[in-house]
Amino acid sequence: MTRATAAQLGGQNVCAYLDMLAVSEGTQGRGDDGYNVIVGGALFNGYAAHPQKTVWLPRYNVYSTAAGRYQFLKKTWGNLQQMLHLSDFSPLSQDLAAVELIRGRGALADVKAGRFAVAIQKCAKEWASLPGAGYGQRELSMSKLQAAYAAAGGAYA
Repeated sequence: MTRATAAQLGGQNVCAYLDMLAVSEGTQGRGDDGYNVIVGGALFNGYAAHPQKTVWLPRYNVYSTAAGRYQFLKKTWGNLQQMLHLSDFSPLSQDLAAVELIRGRGALADVKAGRFAVAIQKCAKEWASLPGAGYGQRELSMSKLQAAYAAAGGAYA
């Protein structure tokens, strides 16, 4: 089980952004640094595949299949797994897939350059916990996310 290195992901700002996402999604510091968290807080064992567990979230009146450090939905993970040829749900695979979601939102260059607020705005529709996501779920404040990013070693443009 290996987590991606800064070089594999595109630099320290990318790593810091991923750490910030884990804080935002509520998985940082949980279980295996959040890589084994199922939405709602339960933990899963093994990284052979996405756990594909459906959880009822009465607070938001929705069912969700979100799992892992970045809370990938089952369908999203399936698409990423096929696109990136990922063989498992390991921390390395999760990190690489999260970077692909950031790239897909057109925010990877912003993350690398330290344009934090711009990257948050571009990624808000990908992660419901980011400010401005608009999914009716808990959204963290920009100041809390900035603090998490800075604590993880992120630099601003």
